[in-house]
Amino acid sequence: MKKKIAVIEGDGIGPEVTQQSIRILNAIAEHFNHEFEYTYCLMGADAIDKTGNPLPDETIEVCLNSDAILFGAIGHPKYDNDPTAKVRPEQGLLKLRKSLQLYSNIRPIKTYSSLFHLSPLKAKNIEGVDFIIFRELTGGIYFGKKETAADGSQATDECTYTRQEIERIAHLAFQFAQKPERRKKLTLVDKANVLETSRLWRKIVQEIAPLYPDVAVDYMFVDNAAMQIILNPKQFDVILTENMFGDIISDEASVISGSLGLLPSASLGTGGLALFEPIHGSYPQAAGKDIANPIGSILSAAMMLEYLGLHEEGNLVREAVNWTLMNSFVTKDIDPVNFYFTSTIGELVSDFVSGKVSGSVNSQNIELRKSTII
Repeated sequence: MKKKIAVIEGDGIGPEVTQQSIRILNAIAEHFNHEFEYTYCLMGADAIDKTGNPLPDETIEVCLNSDAILFGAIGHPKYDNDPTAKVRPEQGLLKLRKSLQLYSNIRPIKTYSSLFHLSPLKAKNIEGVDFIIFRELTGGIYFGKKETAADGSQATDECTYTRQEIERIAHLAFQFAQKPERRKKLTLVDKANVLETSRLWRKIVQEIAPLYPDVAVDYMFVDNAAMQIILNPKQFDVILTENMFGDIISDEASVISGSLGLLPSASLGTGGLALFEPIHGSYPQAAGKDIANPIGSILSAAMMLEYLGLHEEGNLVREAVNWTLMNSFVTKDIDPVNFYFTSTIGELVSDFVSGKVSGSVNSQNIELRKSTII
């Protein structure tokens, strides 16, 4: 199989973690006799520095002519710390989502028994946690009309949703809840006691629910949902929510697993195009130090493989990731004393995919690849 993949490394640790995903994809291609053709594109602070534009037209064109997009991260302190900046890296990502109509962000939340000690929650409360958040990605307050008074004393951000925007992601979430591996439960997270947009969300979901009679539906205000994700995360299966709420609760949920660096995501579009990225930011303090966690990016690549119909390949990548974590081959964010480098984790996952290592391993053989801080 031959596929075209647009690669946007982005800023900060984006290039480092994405390079490890490319390494694993190359191992998959060799092992299964596939061909992946990569085209590298600019976006974010890197694009601003080189072109003055956070999302050059060339990047959009390449993405539209690709089968999938692999993305690293964007953001840089020189823009984050300057409230007067007219051009920002995040504008590139928002424009890309809108241009490609990437309306649904899918974020799976899972836990690993070998990392229970890292979670701020008790092990008994997170064992078996496995839920997924469907976040609407191209509507709501992030894309609404924005105004600031001339004297700087008042600002407005408008939140708007249409029936069509809500229906398309609701159907997608319901269909995912019907999958054999899910528990046939969908939770709509909103603020329908206060917001008109939330009342529209609830009304439309109630209309759609009878089309999926095998899926149980419940409704939860976002403040309660934020609390329940901490108190009892095992109660959730599929969460459906709007843009800003999804942004917040998915980052909150990420700490359950023990590290923000572990979690992948996919953004699906109306035209059959999809973008895959780790949920973490650009983490500029770690850039260039080979200490960033590449697992979120690698698992995003696994999601991309599954999206391309390569389910066996995606499962093999997941198996390789599980193997590294179970054997304590982890980066500095997980173990600040006995940690392995970004590139080492990528090499280990790649070796597992290629069959160069198996379920058992002599850690002494990997000692020289470990950080010297033991």
